[in-house]
Amino acid sequence: MRISRDDVLNWIRNCAAAVADNKEYLIQLDSDIGDGDHGANIHRGFQAVLSKLPTVADKDIGTIFKTVGFTLISTVGGASGPLYGALFMQMGTVTAGKLELTLADWAAAIEAGLNGVILRGKAILGDKTMVDALMPSAKALHEASIEGKSLPDALRTCARAAEKGMRNTIPLVAKKGRASYLGERSVGHQDPGATSSNLLLQVAVRTWTNGAS
Repeated sequence: MRISRDDVLNWIRNCAAAVADNKEYLIQLDSDIGDGDHGANIHRGFQAVLSKLPTVADKDIGTIFKTVGFTLISTVGGASGPLYGALFMQMGTVTAGKLELTLADWAAAIEAGLNGVILRGKAILGDKTMVDALMPSAKALHEASIEGKSLPDALRTCARAAEKGMRNTIPLVAKKGRASYLGERSVGHQDPGATSSNLLLQVAVRTWTNGAS
């Protein structure tokens, strides 16, 4: 089983829908430890992405991802735009010229995206950021690829790792971004960036498994 260009386009569309559905939840999470604009910003960015997709629907997957990244950088305010932009831009770099992705390709894309986020945001695991969801999911995907797991099984493993990483941000003290200003008061709150990152990976499972085993 492989991930086709149409699969990628459907994933992005479904991500936009999921962000819209969870906008208020993300706003609430960010209001607890930030300035409350994460949900609105990400939603605005993905709506802009939707308007761009028809212009790249016949292009390679790398071009699609880079277009998503550039659009998010251009339309999303705060730290989220550059970070999510870096994620998709780097995913686009390693998938350049491809019209379909193997599990190994997708694992490499997520790892490259994670590295782009780390380079841009200077965050590490445990800083209470989107890295806390992305890093364990990237590791899970890489290991699943090495072990020869099926794509559906690997996606589910990745999603479980992302959700666990997201939940693990609750007891952490924020070390980056506006939340870091709160110090110990950030403990007990789930990080909104880790939450939106987890959301995108959960959408990948729902979009690409479709009951496959």
